[in-house]
Amino acid sequence: MAEPGRADARRNRERLLESATHAFATADGPVSLEAIARDAGVGIGTLYRHFPNREALVEAVFRTELAEVAASAAQLVDRHPPATALRRWMDRYAGFVAAKRGMAESMHAMFASGVVQPTETRDSVVGAVATLLKAGAADGSLRSDVAADDIVSSLIGIFLASHSPEQAGRMLDLLVDGLVATR
Repeated sequence: MAEPGRADARRNRERLLESATHAFATADGPVSLEAIARDAGVGIGTLYRHFPNREALVEAVFRTELAEVAASAAQLVDRHPPATALRRWMDRYAGFVAAKRGMAESMHAMFASGVVQPTETRDSVVGAVATLLKAGAADGSLRSDVAADDIVSSLIGIFLASHSPEQAGRMLDLLVDGLVATR
């Protein structure tokens, strides 16, 4: 692993994560580590210094993206009314879920080996939804009787059952409409 304090090493790691995130999100098939390194403007040796194998890279992409998705809830609620923030966050989360298709095999191995715990992932997502629901309950715009975990289960169901991004969007709209508080 490269020295964490070196600015060029940090930049290289960030570029590698950005390239990998994009590659995994847009690929129809397997993604080569060489292509990720090339896209990031570094050599394959630099990639391996930061990420000794594909699973380490996938784990880093997953954890980085999950942290960003979770953090985006507070950012959105600071900029938008709670119901709007919730709906925009749902779109952000849908993008996060969809982008994992190119990482599916490696992610399955990570979950199977215990490197990443499903409860850790779910807790982050539930926490983000709870932030949004709490803001909506506080201003009276969203129902206060809904558990964040129930919303997360609903989201997973929508993502599994929908046949297109358009259908998923319509289903997310229905979900948010059901959360709006009646006055």
